[in-house]
Amino acid sequence: MPEHPEAARGHAAREAILAQLASVQDPELRRGLVELGMISRVDVQPGGPAVVGLKLTIEACPKRGDLVAAVREASLRVVEDVDVEVTVMTPAERRDLVEQVRGAERDIPFARPESLTRVVAVASGKGGVGKSTVTANLALAAAARGLRVGVIDADIYGFSIPPLLGVTEGPTKVEDLMLPPVVHGISVMSIGMFVGSDQPISWRGPMLHRALEQFLKDTHFGDLDVLLLDLPPGTGDVPITVAQLLPGSGVLVVTTPQESAAAVAERSGALAGQTGQRVLGVVENMSWLEAGGQRLEPFGSGGGEAVARRLTERLAESHPEGVQLLARLPLADEVRDLPATGAHAPEFEALAERLFGAPRGLSGRPLGLTPA
Repeated sequence: MPEHPEAARGHAAREAILAQLASVQDPELRRGLVELGMISRVDVQPGGPAVVGLKLTIEACPKRGDLVAAVREASLRVVEDVDVEVTVMTPAERRDLVEQVRGAERDIPFARPESLTRVVAVASGKGGVGKSTVTANLALAAAARGLRVGVIDADIYGFSIPPLLGVTEGPTKVEDLMLPPVVHGISVMSIGMFVGSDQPISWRGPMLHRALEQFLKDTHFGDLDVLLLDLPPGTGDVPITVAQLLPGSGVLVVTTPQESAAAVAERSGALAGQTGQRVLGVVENMSWLEAGGQRLEPFGSGGGEAVARRLTERLAESHPEGVQLLARLPLADEVRDLPATGAHAPEFEALAERLFGAPRGLSGRPLGLTPA
């Protein structure tokens, strides 16, 4: 018996709405709502608004308003009116979702042999050289190139990434999985989201190791092109832990032009050589400032070149191509202030190009498709 014309139109509209909703992603999970089972129903009846059921992961979902708006906008491309009915997943449904996004194995996805994520640990020998501002600007420059970027503030004692990037929210917890806040298109995780900005962290080595391991194992960053880790200064517990947990990571060494800073920065690169990591290059920060139409060098010159030269000699066996000075960056307010607005200092565009090149294609990227 042929389908009634009204029923046929309703079925076609339902399928069209689902097709539109398939492109709507959860901003924290970075996966499609339909794929994740967050669309519970789509009903289209003659003479009334369409009804779309949206199932949130938790009651206090911080992205509730954004999700409702996105579902409404997608549905209105097909029908003239829509009601979005919001419910919350049951504990069993949340557990199924966590297993779906994390997989059966509770490991570090970026350490898997098949991972295509480029992991870069931003290191320095001493504090005060602008390592965190380099990390923040570089993350935004990479995101501006169309790359999917995550940042881990691995400087547990001196966390500073949240204010630098303008992060005001903490992670969302779904069962035992943490969903990092996304700001300016970048997923960010920091211990600063769990403690007050003026609260000291007094942890010893095992606690530091566990915190970083939890950030890597229990945080869902999704399929990233680039993961940046802002390391604490020096060659202590955290850089060694990163080398152990992420053996395929590369190290970007940050220094200033001063010889005293350069000598200490060299040690960070040397540690990377000892732990089997790649030294990706050297960045000289605070190289100059513009004043009265002149370029001044308040901290001297040559520190970056000296670090690159000495690391080239020191790591000749593991780095036969040498270690390059990748950038000389200015001492300027914009380097410090722009990231919180979602912009980056222009000098970081060339650095992002040298480190990351073009966005990767679809090869190896999960497409979220299920065979019929």
